[in-house]
Amino acid sequence: MKKELDKKYNPTAVEQGKYEFWNKHKYFEAELNQSKKPYSILIPPPNVTGKLHLGHAWDTALQDTLIRYKKMSGFDTLYVPGMDHAGIATQVKVEQRLKEQGISRFELGRTKFIDKVWEWKEEYAQTIRAQWAKLGLSLDYSKEKFTYSPQLNDLVNYVFTEMYNKGLIYKAKRIVNWDPVQKTAISNIEVIYQETTGGMYHFKYVLADDPTKFLQVATTRPETMFGDVCVVVNPKDKRYQKFIGKKVINPVNQQAIPVLGDSYVEMDFGTGAMKCTPVHDVNDFILGEKYQLEQVICLNEDGSLNELCGEFQGLDRFAARKEIIAKLKAAGTYVKTEEIVHQVGYSERSNAIVEPYLSLQWFVKMDELASNVLKLQASDQAIQFFPKRFDDTLKRWMENANDWTISRQLWWGHQIPAWYHNTSQEIYVGVKPPSDEANWTRDPDVLDTWFSSAIWPFAVFDWGTDENNPLFKHYFPSNVLVTGYDIIFFWVARMIFQTQEFIGSKPFDDVLIHGLIRDAEGRKMSKSLGNGVDPMAVIKEYGADTLRHFLLTNSAPGQDLRYSEEKLRASWNFINKIWNAARYVMLNIEFVGDLKTITSSLQKSASFENVADKWILNKLSQTKKAYHEAMDKYEFTIAGKNLYKFIWDDYCSWYLELTKAELNSSTPTSKTTQAVLGFVLKEILLMLNPIMPFVTEEIYQQLELRTSIMEEQFSEIDFDFLTPGFEELVLEGISKIREFRTNQKIKNSHPLSFSCNGKESSFKKQLVELLPTLNKYFQALVNSQVTLTLLTGEVTTIQVGDCFFEILNLDFIDKEKQVAELLATKAELSAEIARSQKMLSNQNFIAKADPKKVELEVEKAKQNQLQYDLITAKLAKYQKNK
Repeated sequence: MKKELDKKYNPTAVEQGKYEFWNKHKYFEAELNQSKKPYSILIPPPNVTGKLHLGHAWDTALQDTLIRYKKMSGFDTLYVPGMDHAGIATQVKVEQRLKEQGISRFELGRTKFIDKVWEWKEEYAQTIRAQWAKLGLSLDYSKEKFTYSPQLNDLVNYVFTEMYNKGLIYKAKRIVNWDPVQKTAISNIEVIYQETTGGMYHFKYVLADDPTKFLQVATTRPETMFGDVCVVVNPKDKRYQKFIGKKVINPVNQQAIPVLGDSYVEMDFGTGAMKCTPVHDVNDFILGEKYQLEQVICLNEDGSLNELCGEFQGLDRFAARKEIIAKLKAAGTYVKTEEIVHQVGYSERSNAIVEPYLSLQWFVKMDELASNVLKLQASDQAIQFFPKRFDDTLKRWMENANDWTISRQLWWGHQIPAWYHNTSQEIYVGVKPPSDEANWTRDPDVLDTWFSSAIWPFAVFDWGTDENNPLFKHYFPSNVLVTGYDIIFFWVARMIFQTQEFIGSKPFDDVLIHGLIRDAEGRKMSKSLGNGVDPMAVIKEYGADTLRHFLLTNSAPGQDLRYSEEKLRASWNFINKIWNAARYVMLNIEFVGDLKTITSSLQKSASFENVADKWILNKLSQTKKAYHEAMDKYEFTIAGKNLYKFIWDDYCSWYLELTKAELNSSTPTSKTTQAVLGFVLKEILLMLNPIMPFVTEEIYQQLELRTSIMEEQFSEIDFDFLTPGFEELVLEGISKIREFRTNQKIKNSHPLSFSCNGKESSFKKQLVELLPTLNKYFQALVNSQVTLTLLTGEVTTIQVGDCFFEILNLDFIDKEKQVAELLATKAELSAEIARSQKMLSNQNFIAKADPKKVELEVEKAKQNQLQYDLITAKLAKYQKNK
C-alpha cells in the first residue's frame, strides 16, 4: 500500500495539532532515567510584560534544537520552562493599565495592587505558553517555574538571609541610578544611554576674600549647585594653585565653600575647576568619602528641588535650571553656555532622564564573589563560552565589578526579608518574620529582579526541598545556557557567583552566546523605529519550521542576525523541496511497515548492485558525520549548509532523478533502490527534526514506523562504499550532455550517440565497469548512449572528468541550416575584405593615417581572409559529401 502526501506543502495544515499530540504522549517530560546520560537546558525566563519578540524566538529555537538533538542522541533530556516576574517592567505595565481606567496604585493599596499584577501575570503567561507552542518548544511543563512563586520566594528569602549573615549583603547610603518618575533605584541594565544635545553652563565662583577674583566653573546641571560643598582643582595646575585652601561663594545660595586640590581633576578638561556635589554624582561621591565632605541632598525623589533651594523649591529640575540661569545672568555670575552633545542615561521603563542620587539601599558585596568567578574561569573546571571571546567579556566585568544595588522602591517583587524594631535600632533579617511581628515594621522595598533570576540554575531543580532530591541530583548542573551577549554581566555572571556561593559548583557547563536580531539595514529592532517583527506573524505566513530554519542557519555563534524576507522564503522553498521529495518517495515505494526492516538489510553490502545506491548511502554517511560534528560544536549554520547541500543537490537533484531509471524497470535491484529511497528519507528526517520538528513529524508519520519521530534515535550505520568515477563520469556526463543539448538547441526527444575516449583517464578501468550504468542513466535522463568505439570524421568533443565524449557533427548538426549560416557569414566577410582592400589601396589614407590604425586594418584584413578561406573549404566539403 502506497501513501501519498498533499501536492503542496501547507505549513498551517502540517503544524495543526502536532504540539497537542506531543504533549498528550508526554514526549517532553523528563524520564529521570538513571541509566541514561542527563542533558538539561533552562529557558531564560521571559518577562511577563507582554508577548515574545523575535529575539525570544531565536533564543528558544536554539535551545529546543539542542534538546531535540540530544534526545535523539540517546540522552535523558529536560527543557525547563519558566517566566520572570520582572519587577519594575511589570509594575509599570500594570500601572499604565490602571491609569487608563482612572485608578492609582496608591488608591488600591499594596495588597490589592499586587492582586492586579497577579491577574496580569496569568493573562500574559497564557499568551507566552501559546507562543511557545507555536514555536514547537519541547518544554516539560510539569517542571515550570515562576520567579515570584511561593516556592521561589522562600528560596530567595533564604539566600538573602544567608548572604546577610555572611556579610555579603549590607545596607548603606550610596549613589544609585534613580528613576524620578518611578521613584526607585534601577539597575545599570535598565539605563539606556543616548546621545543628547545639551548645554555646558559656565559660572563665576567669586573668591570670598576678594570679590574681584573668581574661578570659572562649568556644569551641565545647574540645578544641583545647591548641593555643592566645594570646588576641586588639580594641585599641579598653576592657574589655581593660589586658590587651594581658600573659599569661594556658591552663586546660587551665597554660601562659602572651600577650594580643594586633588589629582582626580583633569587640567585640560573644561575649565580645570570642578564643582563637587557628593550626593548627585558618582565621582563626586568618591571624592566626598575621601575628604569626608558633607552630603547635601538638594533634589526630591521626584526630581523636583527641595527646601534647600529657596525660591526654586518645588520646581521640576529642568524648569528650575532655566530660572537659575536667568537669575545668575541678572546677578552677573553667569559667563556663557556651550552647546554640547553628550551621553545621557534614560530609564528604560519610564524614559525619564536618570538622576545619580544618594539613597539608603541594600547592596551585595562583590569583591569575594567576583574573585570566585575569576578563579573558576582560570581552573580546568571553567565554563566554556562559545565563542571563546565572551569568556574575556565575563572576566572584564568581574575584574571591575562594583557592589550591586539590589533594593527597589516598588511593590511588585520579592519584598526584602528585613524588619526594623518599632522602638529600637535593631534590624532583624530572616526567612520568616520575627516571632513578635507586631513590634516590627518590614522593609517596604523589593529585590532587584536579577536577584531572583541569579538563583534560577538551582531553583528550577527544587534545590533545598530535599537533600536527596532526584531532579537536582540527576540534572544539575545544566549542560548549556543559551543567551544573548547583552546580559553576560547582568544575568550570566550573577548566576555563576550565586551558584558557586550556595552549591559550590558552576551552574552550567557551556554558555552559547548569540547576538541581536537586526533589520535588513542592520539597525537594532525597536518600537521607536517601528522595525520590529512579530514571530507569530511570520509563523502565520511561512510556518514555524521556516522561521526556525532561518533563525538557526543564518548566523554563527556570537554574531548578530539580519532579518531577511528573501532568506525566509528560501527556507520555505527548502522545506517545500523536502516535501516534494518525500511525496515522490511515497509514491514509489511500498510501505506496510517495510522500512522497519530496512536498516538490517542495508548493512549487507552484497545486496548492492546499483552504484547510485552505494553513492547516496556513502554521501549520507559523510553528511551525518559532518552534521554531528557541527551540532556538537553549536555550529548550526554549518550543520544547516551541509544538510541543505546533501538534500537539495545529492538527494533531490541527483539521486531521485537517477532512481527513475531503476524504478521504471523490473530489475531485481529496483527493490533495493526502493529501500534506499525510504531509508535515506528517514535519515534526512531525523537530522532535520531538531531544526524543523513539525514537517518532519508529518512526513515521518506517513512512513508507518513508530508512533512519532520523537521516539526515534540516530542510527549508527556508517556506509563506506567506494564509487570511483561515478560522480566524474555519470553525474558530470549527464550535466555536460544537458548543457550540450541546450547550447546546440537539441531537443531531448532527439537521441544522441557519443564515443568515450578515456585512454589517458585515471578512471580507465572504472570506465569499462561503469559503461552499463552510464548508458542506463544516459538513456533514461538525457536520451543518449555511450560507446568506447573511436569515431572517424568531423566530431565535437565534450570533456567529462578527464575523459572526452565525442559526437559526429553529422549526428546533430542540421546541414542545410549550417550551410545557410556559413554562406551568410561568407558574404559578410567578403564585403569586409573588399572594404579593407579599398582602404589599404588608397595612398592618401596610407600617408595621413596613424601608423597603428593602418597596422590594425592590415591585421583585420588578414584575419577576415583566413576565416573566409576556412568557410570556403568547409562549404566545399559539404558540397562534396552531398
